[in-house]
Amino acid sequence: MDQAVKNLDSGKRIGAVMTEIRRRIAGRELVPGSRLPSVRAFAKIMHVSASTVVEAYERLAAEGLIRSRPGSGFYVSSSPQPLTLSEIGPKLDRAIDPLWVYRQSLEDSPDLLKPGCGWLPESWMPVDAIRKALRTIARGEDAVLANYGTPLGQLPLRQLLSRRMNERGIPASPDHIILTESGTQAIDLVCRLLIEPGDTVIVDDPCYFNFHALLRANRAKAIAVPMTPQGPDIEAFAQAIEQHKPRLYITNSAIHNPTGATCSAVVAHKLLKLAERANLTIIEDDIFADLEHEPSPRLAAFDGLERVVHVGSFSKTLSTSVRCGFIAAKPEWVEPLIDLKLVTSIGGGRLNAELILLLLTDGSYRKHLDTLKVRLSKAMDETIGRLAPLGITPWIRPQSGIFLWCQLPDGINAGDIAQSCLADNVVLAPGNAFSTAPEGSRFLRFNAAQSGDPRIYRALEKALKAARHMPAIR
Repeated sequence: MDQAVKNLDSGKRIGAVMTEIRRRIAGRELVPGSRLPSVRAFAKIMHVSASTVVEAYERLAAEGLIRSRPGSGFYVSSSPQPLTLSEIGPKLDRAIDPLWVYRQSLEDSPDLLKPGCGWLPESWMPVDAIRKALRTIARGEDAVLANYGTPLGQLPLRQLLSRRMNERGIPASPDHIILTESGTQAIDLVCRLLIEPGDTVIVDDPCYFNFHALLRANRAKAIAVPMTPQGPDIEAFAQAIEQHKPRLYITNSAIHNPTGATCSAVVAHKLLKLAERANLTIIEDDIFADLEHEPSPRLAAFDGLERVVHVGSFSKTLSTSVRCGFIAAKPEWVEPLIDLKLVTSIGGGRLNAELILLLLTDGSYRKHLDTLKVRLSKAMDETIGRLAPLGITPWIRPQSGIFLWCQLPDGINAGDIAQSCLADNVVLAPGNAFSTAPEGSRFLRFNAAQSGDPRIYRALEKALKAARHMPAIR
């Protein structure tokens, strides 16, 4: 805690201690029933006297937020406090967090440029094919337009997904596949099934920012393991297992978000051996699968869906508006996942599932993907070239996909650049939304497909100049 707390008057010091405890409880760092830091330990952390902490704890107990156990200490009350998702995210810059990125990117302003968002421009999507499929559905059965879907989801789409997964070596039968409202819902359902409040879950560092938000919403604690160009750092992963006894690991093994890295076969095998010894379940988010030029290793293929749950959707290749995801899991988890799906969304989106099926089978999808991959590869090279004169360099040149994970010049903070560019209607994705490590603030994630407008680079140049007080780059 900042040394400035020392300079506050007595009442404000007590208030600062209370605010910090409230923040930890709201953010689920302290869950119901857990013990608060000892008076002496927290006084040291906050740079205040022990009597200040005692007074703060007593006031929180009077509010019912915590309770005292004589001779044992203070504990969070058993009644959980409302979840405050705004407390998620980097401590380095409270204004930049996962929800900040979402809020800015989802604004429907025609003047807003979105190199920080996570989806393709609408002009890159097969909108003519979507219109054609909608017309076909409109002429079809009334039940598709007006009725719930089945608990597992439409069988023809599950059969198609099964064939597609088997082509990648993933042995998923249609009965082991559950359709969901989205890839996000798929991950959330698995988290609801497998983790309890207070459980530890491993994520990559950096990782897709919504993983942190989902885990916080499920009252779990995220432990970050550094990402390398070949996958997670195996030595650090082993240490995390030993120290924290995690229940889950969530990752993108192919076309990692945000780095674009791909897990190598060697790392995948070592990872699965560690997971087996620790009885660790892995959620493999494969949402970018169809953007690969060449198939890369899948943890679910090596594992045979024994301890890997495979999830995905079509929002990156077909439409972010047509929400449809899926889960492939081992048989004993299918029924409880169906129950959770029924509780949270009843039968699911039948119309969306039928639409996705038509789009995947009308003969145009493969051509669309071929064009998309070429276009993305060209956009990737152009974005790298435009960033280079600004001193912004990619961590790696990804084999495929949408994202570039880029390092800023020394001494430049990504959050400051993002805030500055937002004033010029440019939404960036600062690295400290993807990573809680200090190094995260040195990176920006760029969506190559959304980075073609020259105004983006003018805004970046202006922001960098202001940050380092140097003449503009010519």
